[in-house]
Amino acid sequence: MKHTPSLSIATGLASLEARLAQDLAYLELPAKPWVPARSHDGQPVRDVVVIGAGMCGLAATAKLILTGITNVIAYDAAPAGLEGPWVTFARMETLRSPKGLTGPSLGLPQLTFRAWFTAQWGDEAWQSLDKIPKDQWMDYLVWYRKVLDLPVQNGVRMTGISEVGDLIAIDVEGAETGRVLTRRLVLATGRSGLGGFSVPDFLKNVDRSRWAHSADDIDFDKLRGKRVAVIGAGASSMDNAAAALEAGAGAVDLLIRRKEMPRINKMTGIGSQGVVHGMHQLPDAWKWKFVDYTAETQTPPPRSSTLRVSRHDNARFFLDCGILSVKDDADGLLIETTQGSMRYDFLIAATGFSNDFNGRPEFAALAPHIRSWSDGRYTPEMGHARKSMAEAPDLGPAFEFKERVAGSCPMLSHIHCFNDAAMLTHGKVSGDIPAVSAGADRLVRGIAASLFAEDVEAHFANLVAYNIPELQGDEWVDSTPTLKKETAL
Repeated sequence: MKHTPSLSIATGLASLEARLAQDLAYLELPAKPWVPARSHDGQPVRDVVVIGAGMCGLAATAKLILTGITNVIAYDAAPAGLEGPWVTFARMETLRSPKGLTGPSLGLPQLTFRAWFTAQWGDEAWQSLDKIPKDQWMDYLVWYRKVLDLPVQNGVRMTGISEVGDLIAIDVEGAETGRVLTRRLVLATGRSGLGGFSVPDFLKNVDRSRWAHSADDIDFDKLRGKRVAVIGAGASSMDNAAAALEAGAGAVDLLIRRKEMPRINKMTGIGSQGVVHGMHQLPDAWKWKFVDYTAETQTPPPRSSTLRVSRHDNARFFLDCGILSVKDDADGLLIETTQGSMRYDFLIAATGFSNDFNGRPEFAALAPHIRSWSDGRYTPEMGHARKSMAEAPDLGPAFEFKERVAGSCPMLSHIHCFNDAAMLTHGKVSGDIPAVSAGADRLVRGIAASLFAEDVEAHFANLVAYNIPELQGDEWVDSTPTLKKETAL
């Protein structure tokens, strides 16, 4: 249900914003700036640049500024209000997370979605709310950015990364064009943050006008009356199938390789603060075991998303239906499956994303040097050698990349992978709503510590130079002269 604000609602939101401002004042946040300013050949240097201003990018930027690291900017290629997946390729009706999760609030009650919602529509509306409409979640993130006055520049795309001494140079184009120097770089680039779409080999030679990835910008109106195939049994496959059906597709078939639909969301069942704060400290074998098991059992699509598809008479579910080949000809797409040949006009591949940097021009200078789990961290006794897991970057404690060969690319230790690709190393703290605040805290603690260590000489010099007296000299009487006289007697 979409709620429309009224004058009283606007007043309620203003009251919430006043309470948030008061809380920040009580906590003395943002902390005073403490990072020494730097320049290079007359050009100012940023302390941190964040690429991406979706939920994770906003949380990271906010945490940096609250910590006193204020020479920060976040860039996002999307127009304002269209960052992230929520009102672009996320085609579900509501979020899948429980409504009460605190999300990117960073431990501030007045910054939660619940506070934002109830300030406008009240407690009764909150109690009657089931799941959060995805468009409303986007509205909340827009408010989050506004109320914290976060430095975000939209319409800017990063096109390259290079090393300039001990600094990182990023090339940008769009609303801001040129080269930006920074000491630290955070890649808050979401699900497709590293390698982009994962495309099955059987689609790589198929005319791109006849198929789309589930995260593409799809014109569903053009599918009216068409025969559509959707690959997969996950949430995005259901959401895209439903969008096609609701746009008037003639028939939609879900081609599902598994013999049975996954039914149990395993990770939700064990969700706890232990998982949030303990997963990243487990031995590698245990990390692999957890992620491998959840990959094997898979996360089921939400019940509501599945019913959104199955309520249509022209929707069909084909289980145990592996795809052998896809060919395009004058009659459309001929798909050979383990259940025989099938004909369609269009195909949607809900096949996820890849961690492989290679092929992304903006990462060309980094890709050959990034250490992945396949570079010695994974060993066969851990379990199944899943390609998607083996490609995952091997990250340090602050989400920083590591070098495949020591000394080959020093700037990697100053580039932080705060996106979905960090899951194998850090757990689900840099992509999903439940633990994003914990992830932002872990990220910024690491960045703050490394910046302080890098500037340790300047901070020590500041210690020596500090000369504002606490005592003025009139707070006591020196009794030494009296003692000397008494001793002389």
